[in-house]
Amino acid sequence: MVGVDYVFSAAALKQVPSCEFFPMEAVRTNVEGTNNVLLSAITHGVKNVVVLSTDKAAYPINAMGISKAMMEKVAIAQGRALGTNAKTTICCTRYGNVMASRGSVIPLWVEQMMEGKPITITDPNMTRFMMTLDDAVDLVIYAFTHGENGDLFVQKAPAATLDVLAEALKQTYAKINPKYGETEVKVIGTRHGEKLYETLVTREEMAKAIDMGGYYRIPCDNRDLNYDKFFTEGDHKVETVEEYHSHNTKRLDVEGMKELLLKLNFIREDLGLQPRAKARDYRSE
Repeated sequence: MVGVDYVFSAAALKQVPSCEFFPMEAVRTNVEGTNNVLLSAITHGVKNVVVLSTDKAAYPINAMGISKAMMEKVAIAQGRALGTNAKTTICCTRYGNVMASRGSVIPLWVEQMMEGKPITITDPNMTRFMMTLDDAVDLVIYAFTHGENGDLFVQKAPAATLDVLAEALKQTYAKINPKYGETEVKVIGTRHGEKLYETLVTREEMAKAIDMGGYYRIPCDNRDLNYDKFFTEGDHKVETVEEYHSHNTKRLDVEGMKELLLKLNFIREDLGLQPRAKARDYRSE
């Protein structure tokens, strides 16, 4: 951290089944590891720290999501303690699945199609937020330039069912070879700790969220530890708002999903729309 001005903390254990079987490793990396980064940044006078989180941290049901939720709490608490006009600013971003990131189903399904295997789907009705890598980077830059201590930023994003995603991929790759459009879809059931849909902003957070257009800014709770306030000054607004999740956001149809898929470099390379920059078998953004 010596001589460092800006820190973007993205290091994490994020594979859901791995964290389910080894939860303490998730705690060591995602919670304690993040706190170590923050303490060092504060000690060495880093100007800005942006901590990257995940939609799985909202209403978490698995060890990965729980550890990332605790990571958010740690970062927000450190930011709150620093307060306004501090030498160091700490804020968080939370976003959904980045399309074709390492471990994503999109490269996997393309590989399955090209090898003549069925596409394996956990649940056709499962929805996920759809963001490109550029979207994710834009969110981080937005938080970096607009964030105050303890802020959490979320980018509004469309979602699609896995069924729609699979059909969009089949139709896209049918342009290369019609046989890909006939690929079988095999439903295999959900994995350890998977949700039917993902939440980006909880109901409690939506009650205080500030709509910034393409983003939500969720300021930290600045109440102190005077517990009397928690009993006498409850927030009735929480009862009237709805959480922001992948079932109630803008839903993409097959055509909309195909349009978004064409923003992915490896798909554009496969379709011959741009020169190939990576090895043919390297299918992630």
